[in-house]
Amino acid sequence: MEYAILRFIWWALVGILLIGLIIMDGHDMGVGTLSPFIGKTDSERRAAINSVAPHWDGNQVWFITAGGAVFAAWPLVYAASFSMLYIAILAVLWTIFLRAPAFDYRSKIENPKWRRTWDWVLFIGSSMPPLLFGVAFGNVILGIPFHFDDSMRLISDALNPVSNFLSLLNPFALLCGIVAFSMTTAHGGVYLSLRTEGNMQDRARKFALYFTVIAITGFAIGGLCIPHINGYVALNLDPTADSNPLAKSVTIMNGAWLNNYQRYPITISIPIIAFIGFVGSWLFTFKKSYIKAFIFSAIGMAGVILTAGVSLFPFILPSNSNPNSSLTIWDATSSEHTLFLMLIAAIVFTPIVLIYTSWVYKIMRGKLTTAKIEENSKSLY
Repeated sequence: MEYAILRFIWWALVGILLIGLIIMDGHDMGVGTLSPFIGKTDSERRAAINSVAPHWDGNQVWFITAGGAVFAAWPLVYAASFSMLYIAILAVLWTIFLRAPAFDYRSKIENPKWRRTWDWVLFIGSSMPPLLFGVAFGNVILGIPFHFDDSMRLISDALNPVSNFLSLLNPFALLCGIVAFSMTTAHGGVYLSLRTEGNMQDRARKFALYFTVIAITGFAIGGLCIPHINGYVALNLDPTADSNPLAKSVTIMNGAWLNNYQRYPITISIPIIAFIGFVGSWLFTFKKSYIKAFIFSAIGMAGVILTAGVSLFPFILPSNSNPNSSLTIWDATSSEHTLFLMLIAAIVFTPIVLIYTSWVYKIMRGKLTTAKIEENSKSLY
């Protein structure tokens, strides 16, 4: 298989992993975010938590797999992103760490203060990762301050880690964070509407409707901002050459992130699909058709990820301080042999994971009621 084709395949596969992460782990995060507000009693909050109990930890494998895929397929991207976004990524990890003890320790002691404390710990561990991921993604679109010297050593162009982290909290990146947070929260609300009933289901439905509107609005505002943001155009790129980020030249142009939509008009359908997904999810949630609402919510989220990927293509990690050091799918990948071996592993193991995940969701389907929680209070979270 040609090197350029392998590079493109792995760009697509990493995108699929990100879509899997936002859809599968996204509704877990959304449930954790909403559980303190949707559950008015301890049994209702336990019902919300136990709706994702069988698979929340398994769904985090999408996060681990995506990170591993970036490390193996794009080692330079892994090095640059984890170095330049060090504090932000650590903040994501710290908040994710809070989820496991929140799930496991919450119901160990029958004390209202103890359980409410862990409810808020779970809220922090579920709400912050999508928000921070969105902020990081927004900054990728704006560019990260780094460059490679003549010896291919990675150099940070930020003043210091703290000021670099604070600079990430710019208006556009925060808007991207709000979009990520709102669409995962809406996704979790739709999932809770599907798994619960009565007053709890009504509250989940309302939250799903509200946050879907926020996601649609934020995505639209982001689209209006893109023409006024500096984009990157790569010259002298050879898709078949050995990886060397310094072998190309890059120019910065206002609105260049729209070039792919002009070059390939069919790609305009991707952001349209995102809007269709969110609007469809809102309509089906309003009509109380929750399975269809969940499917359309997933379509909307996938559309957002694909829109970002198509806009950036072929860039993976632009540099705003030294554009020529920007990383693309053609010059930041592992060797041809490595990509081919990884592709074989992906072809073998990905279907197994998908089949197992589908089986788990199938056997754990059904409504979770407060009566069921109280009957099994000693064996559930």
